[in-house]
Amino acid sequence: MDRCMPLLILLLMGRHGLCQQEEVCSKSLINSCDDCIKSGPYCAWCQTLNFTKKGEQDAVRCNTRADLIKRGCKENEIISPKNKRNIAKDDPLSASQNGQVVQMRPQKIDLDLRPGLPVSFNVSFKAAEGHPVDLYYLMDLSYSMKDDLANVKVLGTDLFAALRKITNHARIGFGAFVDKTVLPYTNTNKEKLKKPCDENDQQCQAAFGYRHVLSLTPNKNDFEAEVKKQFISGNLDSPEGSLDAMMQAAVCEDKIGWNSNSTRLIVLTTDAGFHMAGDGKLAGILEPNDEKCHMENNLYVKSTEMDYPSVGQLAMQLEKNRIQTIFAVTQNVESVYKELSKMIPKSEVGVLSSDSKNVVQLIERAYNALSSKVTITHDNLPENVRVVYRPICSHGEKSEKEGVCDQVHVGDEVIFEITVTADTCMENEFFTISPRGIKDTLTVTINTTCKCQCDTAGPIIDPHPHCNMSGSINCGICRCKEGHVGQFCNCKIGNKQEHTLRASCQKDNGTECEGRGDCVCGRCECHNTDSGSQYYGSYCECDDDHCEKFQNQQCGGKGRCKCGKCECNSGFEGSACQCKTSDEACRTVNNSVCNGRGICKCNQCECKGGYQRPHCLECPGCTDPCQTKVNCIECLGFESGPFKKNCSEACKTISSEIVKEAFTLSPKECKQKDSEGCWMTFKLVQLVGEDNYKAEIMEKRDCPKPPNVIAIIGGSIAAVALIGILLLMLIKLLLYMKDLKEFRKFENEKKKSKWAEADNPLFQTATTTVANPTFTGGE
Repeated sequence: MDRCMPLLILLLMGRHGLCQQEEVCSKSLINSCDDCIKSGPYCAWCQTLNFTKKGEQDAVRCNTRADLIKRGCKENEIISPKNKRNIAKDDPLSASQNGQVVQMRPQKIDLDLRPGLPVSFNVSFKAAEGHPVDLYYLMDLSYSMKDDLANVKVLGTDLFAALRKITNHARIGFGAFVDKTVLPYTNTNKEKLKKPCDENDQQCQAAFGYRHVLSLTPNKNDFEAEVKKQFISGNLDSPEGSLDAMMQAAVCEDKIGWNSNSTRLIVLTTDAGFHMAGDGKLAGILEPNDEKCHMENNLYVKSTEMDYPSVGQLAMQLEKNRIQTIFAVTQNVESVYKELSKMIPKSEVGVLSSDSKNVVQLIERAYNALSSKVTITHDNLPENVRVVYRPICSHGEKSEKEGVCDQVHVGDEVIFEITVTADTCMENEFFTISPRGIKDTLTVTINTTCKCQCDTAGPIIDPHPHCNMSGSINCGICRCKEGHVGQFCNCKIGNKQEHTLRASCQKDNGTECEGRGDCVCGRCECHNTDSGSQYYGSYCECDDDHCEKFQNQQCGGKGRCKCGKCECNSGFEGSACQCKTSDEACRTVNNSVCNGRGICKCNQCECKGGYQRPHCLECPGCTDPCQTKVNCIECLGFESGPFKKNCSEACKTISSEIVKEAFTLSPKECKQKDSEGCWMTFKLVQLVGEDNYKAEIMEKRDCPKPPNVIAIIGGSIAAVALIGILLLMLIKLLLYMKDLKEFRKFENEKKKSKWAEADNPLFQTATTTVANPTFTGGE
């Protein structure tokens, strides 16, 4: 026990003292009492006259109550609005109040809050005994549930008996579902749509999505009679359209017959998983579920036109319509529905036997589990409003979203402490708080106090001496008449516009007097600093309290602060006077400081353009001097190039020396081409300074021999002649090939010709024979 005492004391101190939130006023731009109370929940305003000292702005009136009292403000002069609450309706908890059951109190509360300041109030809940219960039995009638349907047909007596143990006002309804009657969920063959079961099953109803069979009724005979008329149906795939059915059962309030004052239950029995939003794409159904009732002749008529609802859509509608869900499923899909139950408020999962014989016991256990867990949450919460629930019960869970009390029995009263915080100003905003699945509601109306009670609207009537008879007092500060401005209305602006005067107090169109003074007649009157000194400068831009520190001392204790910058004592330097004046570490072997390429600050070289510490010797990023100094090397060594005429002036930073054989300088050897195309060889070394070099130039240049003009011309002529001959030969060859082709063609045609042998009738021989008529043939 002795060991536990210190721990117990620490816990009590943490709860009641040490760990309480510290009251802090985080001020920003404060010009009035209204600005003050808006800037933080613990900011208060002192309205005492002459509370501010000379040079102080009115913003010092705004601070925590404790700080204002410490500064001398009287308790009754402090303005700090408090939260107010008014319970507008608080009917007592009862089984019946004017015919209505009251299970939660209060029913209406009005809050007048200060932004950022939380307020707490208690809400009581007591589950009424004998509260009406509506149970809608939603059954999967796919072929695998054939045995279960037979048992459900005789379930009415047992189910009503179980409900009678809970209440005398029980009603039961019945609905059935299978799946969408389109491929790939259902066989769309005309015969199969009429009879989707096996051929041996005579009692089989046509395929359907969801059918409402019986509205909620207190008559068990009606329930059994309607259920007995039902037959099994069928589909193709394993998941069913259970979410479609639940959505319609939830939103079709008039069709189902839900009682507005009852506890509403949907009991879903199935042995398969479920389709959800997006699955409809498999059947070409792209229209999202609209969460509306589409029941005609007790059938869901949009089943083949709308996609399945999402789990989120279903959860929202079930909660909106105060419906609690019991999933009575077989063991093979228990894990699936347990995951679904986590996303659906006020739902339970029970394992159904293969033939549904244990469904009554399952419903009893699930209902007891649902009714023993009281979850209170909010709806329509305005922006910038925070709610925290702290249940005062043995099994409670604190949360910003909901308050939960578990293992609550009928007749037990539980209390929830609810803390509400409004972060900004608002008017007539409201939200509701209610237990899930219960009709009772608490309406919370919020208004905020964002104006000081001392503020007076309307014209200024009485001039006050404190305001130079040019204004009146409002919350301790002057409210000037038209034509007068200033903290004490001591500036008469005449025909000038006020914004013109104020603009002259703004540096580079910035904050007026840098937020450190008041603009009086176009000039800044600077305030005092926290240390008691004063801001100064044309725009109050300077003070001597905020310079760089070294070893936690301003200006290292070795200088004085002047307008935000340190002016160091003799022998010290640096932005915070942190260094002794010395260049010992900056000196090089040639006794120069930073090689002439930087300045020594705080005994360290600050090198110029690209040169590196410690002594600014090398410049890795600079252009190679072998390239930048090539024109100077050419004119200094060979008296040629672009700088030939003014070499001594253009290259005065380079001292050169001509060498015949070997270099004496150590840097790398440079080899560059000059303007005449000759290769120059030289070495450069950088001396102290940025552009100061010493050069050694090799006497001889490597110039290429001039080209042989005769050989080039002769070769060109020979080449042209050779090309001409080759072209002529090529042309000759082409002509020859063409003639050869024509000749072969002629030969082929000649071979194909056939000549007939006959005498030409027109032909006459060259010999003429004449017969002598007198010749007889004798001698």
